[in-house]
Amino acid sequence: MERQRLAVLGSTGSIGRQTLEIVSRYGDMLEVNTLTANNNWEMLAAQAREYNPDSVVIANKEHYSKLKEALRDTYIKVYAGADAIEQVVASSEVDTVVTALVGYSGLFPTVNAIKHRKKIALANKETLVVAGETVIALSEQYSAPIIPVDSEHSAIFQCLVGERSEIDKIILTASGGPFLHTSAEDLYKVTSGEALRHPNWVMGNKVTIDSATLMNKGFEVIEAKWLFGLKPSQIEVVIHPSSVIHSMVQFVDGAIKAQLGVPDMKLPIQYALTFPERYPMQNKYRFGNGTTFEFYEPDVSRFPCLALAYAAMEKGGNAPCVVNAANEVAVAAFLQNLIGFMDIPRIIEGCLKEIDFISSPSLEDYRNCDDETRKCASKMVNILP
Repeated sequence: MERQRLAVLGSTGSIGRQTLEIVSRYGDMLEVNTLTANNNWEMLAAQAREYNPDSVVIANKEHYSKLKEALRDTYIKVYAGADAIEQVVASSEVDTVVTALVGYSGLFPTVNAIKHRKKIALANKETLVVAGETVIALSEQYSAPIIPVDSEHSAIFQCLVGERSEIDKIILTASGGPFLHTSAEDLYKVTSGEALRHPNWVMGNKVTIDSATLMNKGFEVIEAKWLFGLKPSQIEVVIHPSSVIHSMVQFVDGAIKAQLGVPDMKLPIQYALTFPERYPMQNKYRFGNGTTFEFYEPDVSRFPCLALAYAAMEKGGNAPCVVNAANEVAVAAFLQNLIGFMDIPRIIEGCLKEIDFISSPSLEDYRNCDDETRKCASKMVNILP
């Protein structure tokens, strides 16, 4: 494999940190050119000293002077602001962009990276949730490959490598989160602390809450539509609590291929970076350890976020953008204990009713829709009983 120069967007988050661990393991093939973070300037500075990138970007400009001072005895360039993140991915010294930013913030840096023909290791599902049709069209126009990092989409991608057969459907597995067996009544009482205790995965706070509401799976359904060119009817979700089967593909003859492994994000991250080759990893699944392969249908009456995501995907246009923006505001409010767990889908549904529908949005339309939806959702947070 040729040596790849990486821009790791969101390097201080869970995916970003694990990406850097892989770089440490395969430093002869991977090197860091750019690192970015939102607020955690201390960790970003420490990462910069360890991996010696060409540049670093802190999105929150308030931390620029502290980061600049922390790296003043190095030759590392220091920038600040969301615009700077969009710009650094265009560097001729970057081959691959790992988009591990959280939420809507990943969209425009990814778009600019695609326009500069970079390989995209996509860990930011919201990019395709918000603007999937536009992003995929740009990827094809600029011959910029998008390799999924999400474990479920990586599993589907791996199942399809070398296949020429027609897909009947894909089956995305979901752990069910911490409230799989919680009653509908008790879901109104859960706390943010309880929602952050995921049974299988260690993730950032926002993604962990999305997993608890099943909105994360809803986003993955929308992402899968664009990544694999599928109809909504070809995407199924099943609850698989042990998270050993990461997802499956069923072909027209009824055969099903599944990708299995331990719940460890390093595998899909590494595969996205090294594809089409595979390199050794120490953490491997072993049969005979008592794991049971159980499957359940998702209960959308208790977890309406999944149904809202499907409805937005069916409607198309800017509807998924509305769902994403409303969800980001609602999750942030829940983490601050301003609203209840079941208020999250209430806010999303309310915004879908309030925001004007645009059937064929431009990138500027997405930007405006995101802004309007956040204002709508914030207003709802303040007036909910």
